[in-house]
Amino acid sequence: MSPEGSESLAGEPLPYGRFSGREAFEALVRDALACAAREGWPQIILCDATFEDWPLRERSVVESLQAWSKTGRQMVILASRYDEVIRHHARFVAWRTTWGHIINSRVCRSKAPTDFPSALWSPSWALHRIDPVRSVGVCGQDRERRVHLKETLDELLRNSSPGFASTTLGL
Repeated sequence: MSPEGSESLAGEPLPYGRFSGREAFEALVRDALACAAREGWPQIILCDATFEDWPLRERSVVESLQAWSKTGRQMVILASRYDEVIRHHARFVAWRTTWGHIINSRVCRSKAPTDFPSALWSPSWALHRIDPVRSVGVCGQDRERRVHLKETLDELLRNSSPGFASTTLGL
């Protein structure tokens, strides 16, 4: 099931409303990051317990992130652990190494992975996967929903610590 609203093709507005299914979720993440690059979103927050089923390994996603990553941009990545990211998303890990200076990676272990929010937030549009197992959620520009999601993410950030270093220093 695709989200309500217009279909999101390159250059068109992002969809809004409910979505259901992994394919719909992955398409929304791809479209949102392409839109972020096109519109120059200043801030993006990615949040998920493990990011295991996000399309971060895909070339198109990393190309969108590369196009987005310019001066003045900031990304926060928040997870309960990053082992799945390292294991499954090599392109994203390489991109993150290059752009570590604009990415704040945080780890929050105070919330159980099953209760961890799965979301992509920006000042102008947000996606919240309410049921990560079935990939059911809502997305859109609704201000009230974005504010509520941001408050939830801010609370997790307050209880987080740095994690997923962009480089590994050794002797």
